[in-house]
Amino acid sequence: MFKLTPNFKKLAVVFALSQIISAQSVLAAETMHDKLIVAHRGAPAYLPEHSLASKTLAYGMGADYLEQDIVLTKDNVPVILHDHYLDTVTNVAQVFKTRAREDGRYYAIDFTLAEIKSLNLTERFNRETGKAIYSGRFPLWQSTFKVPTLVEEIELIQGLNKSTRKNVGIYPEIKAPAFHRAEGKDISKIVIEILAEYGYDDKTDAIYLQCFDWNETQRIRNELGYKGKLVQLLAENSWGEAPNVDFDYLKTAQGLADIAKIADGIGPWMTQIVPEFDANNQPIITDLVKNAHENGLQIHPYTFRQDSLPKWAKTQEEAMQLFLYDIGVDGLFTDFTDVAVKFVENHQ
Repeated sequence: MFKLTPNFKKLAVVFALSQIISAQSVLAAETMHDKLIVAHRGAPAYLPEHSLASKTLAYGMGADYLEQDIVLTKDNVPVILHDHYLDTVTNVAQVFKTRAREDGRYYAIDFTLAEIKSLNLTERFNRETGKAIYSGRFPLWQSTFKVPTLVEEIELIQGLNKSTRKNVGIYPEIKAPAFHRAEGKDISKIVIEILAEYGYDDKTDAIYLQCFDWNETQRIRNELGYKGKLVQLLAENSWGEAPNVDFDYLKTAQGLADIAKIADGIGPWMTQIVPEFDANNQPIITDLVKNAHENGLQIHPYTFRQDSLPKWAKTQEEAMQLFLYDIGVDGLFTDFTDVAVKFVENHQ
């Protein structure tokens, strides 16, 4: 017999509240918006990132897709964390004081799932100062949140799809695949097997699988045989996101043509599309969108935040107008799903 746990009851309450707050913006994913709204780490503007509560709220706000950043535990369980570190979103440094590596960081891969589940998840904070990265968001260390597994999140979303008669999709990212392989773990293979088990293995399925590592994106398609939609994320070389990848090349017309042979879309940093405004306050727009569209690639830039706007924008709506309707990207990642959904629906 199914038993309602306290966490499940809390999620149900969050979902009910979100339905009331955003009832007008909740529509079926397959007919929802002319522009794709991806809930970046759930609804982190309102609840701790990647918590199941945050994903439930973003679902209720009307997101088309919910993002999952995936890393592995010591016992090979995919969990949802933006980084493969635990020390900026949990109390790992207090609970397991002696378990840091030589660099002082606490890596998820060094802890079993049971150990990670013993930790409390909170709003992202600076591990040096202990202060929240976004001071106006959910208070640090309030309420109780846990790091979810990939399976837990998929089952939550599929359960909500059944009960609400929707088809909201998932947008998982394979995090740091080269790091995982160096540690003896094939994260992509493990994740793809789970995705297939839950029915995410074809281009008709409600999933985009994303990765920064271009070498791994090619491996996922060619060696591992993944047949679903793939997105190549674009970083800057200076970030060190994928040390063996030349992002400067991938942003060129030829680089995008190469990507199009493997992937279905790109996920660029918004500054790679609009690096700045000129002296007449007009946007300087790169050829990235034009070249990507010429190669049949979808474009979903990241990340639109009401509380961290580009210096040229006064509101998130102003930034979204430029990207979605003036430049013509196909969708976007946002921390403020409700703001994006309302904006897009007002343009339909």
